[in-house]
Amino acid sequence: MTAAGGTRNSQEDEDFDVEEALALVKGETVPGPTSSPEPAPVPEGERHGRPAAPAGHRATPWPRARTAAERAGRAGARRAPVSVPLDASLGLVLAAPLGALTDLPPFDTSAMDGWALAGPGPWDVREEGVLAGHAEPARLTDGEAVRIATGARIPQDVTAVLRSEHGRTDDKGRLHATREVVHGQDIRPRGQECRSGDQLLPVGALVTPAVLGLAAAAGYDTLAVLPRPRVEVLVLGDELLTSGLPRDGLIRDALGPMLPPWLRALGAEVLGVRRLGDDAEALHRAIAGSAADLVVTTGGTAFGPVDHVHPVLDRLGAELLVDGVKVRPGHPMLLARIKEDQHLVGLPGNPLAAVSGLLTLAEPLLRALAGRTAPEPYGMPLKDGVHGHPYDTRLIPVVLRAEQAVPLHYNGPAMLRGIAAADALAVVPPGGARAGQDVELLDLPWALAGLGACLA
Repeated sequence: MTAAGGTRNSQEDEDFDVEEALALVKGETVPGPTSSPEPAPVPEGERHGRPAAPAGHRATPWPRARTAAERAGRAGARRAPVSVPLDASLGLVLAAPLGALTDLPPFDTSAMDGWALAGPGPWDVREEGVLAGHAEPARLTDGEAVRIATGARIPQDVTAVLRSEHGRTDDKGRLHATREVVHGQDIRPRGQECRSGDQLLPVGALVTPAVLGLAAAAGYDTLAVLPRPRVEVLVLGDELLTSGLPRDGLIRDALGPMLPPWLRALGAEVLGVRRLGDDAEALHRAIAGSAADLVVTTGGTAFGPVDHVHPVLDRLGAELLVDGVKVRPGHPMLLARIKEDQHLVGLPGNPLAAVSGLLTLAEPLLRALAGRTAPEPYGMPLKDGVHGHPYDTRLIPVVLRAEQAVPLHYNGPAMLRGIAAADALAVVPPGGARAGQDVELLDLPWALAGLGACLA
């Protein structure tokens, strides 16, 4: 049930080369991307020498598993909107349309530093200028001008603004234009951007820094948004250390430190991390008593003697939506509905396998719970070919260089060295991918923005 590079959840993610080699020795053809339908699978437990999965257990294809997770999130997204201050709404989704509370700009303003002009020139210049933030200035009469700052309110009867660099004064102090003056130039008229009551953004729009600026300009102090999905992380395994070097059969917990910031980067509010060991009763109490929208467990998703996730879900009457996924690493991940508004994602215990489960099941579910739309799929050609599993999708850490995806080494299920250097995960179809072939890419949150920004 290890959460950091141990063996109890590693066999389900053994390199597929063993199976392929056995097939070749027997004279069997290993299916490629265009092969005929796969034969009936050997029960997962029998194939890897551990207790067999229950009768009828069948892993879900990777694309279908992601769709099921997103569908589960949509079904659970009927949460009440909340009203939050502007500075707390970044990254959330609007639960109500953003309507203009006022005209923008709310009055005629100067678009430039210069002079406000009335009528044709030359103009007599008033001594006192007009600054931004001041009350309505005195009306101008034809032949008058007044110094004006960018953003200042335009006096009545002004016909144009003359930029500072386009005017000169004579020895009598009169202002002359050095370029033609066009009526209305460099004046931002009231309501140029919007009128009061206009819809600025629809329901479902993501609150970005620019949206915060627009909302503030339109007069908002708070926004109605969908709340962040609440997540609780349960780390399983008696063999895990939280400090120091591995020793005496004990290993360091890699997932406890890694998952909370990753989940925050995916838009979740992490309620806490609890380390439960290999204790079925503690696991049952923790899941039954959790207030989270999503419970994430690490390890214990197979069918060994200390793999308690399935039995506990049975006791709770949970509905298994995905029980195993045809993906390497991460095959024994699962998704369950505990109750109508609460789900559980069971991640494998090996670190890279857990990352695979996080992006396969937790990411689409959290995105849907938060009301966010799915990003447009995109791909890049592989710089080097990648060996594939005969039947399962592979997720391979890659760096993006010169419009190519470069596969990284150290991509075994228990390894984090590859993903720590990666920009994305390449989705390698069953049978593998050749050099130059386009593959779908799953972005990592910190590859799209600064680490501090995405985790704030």
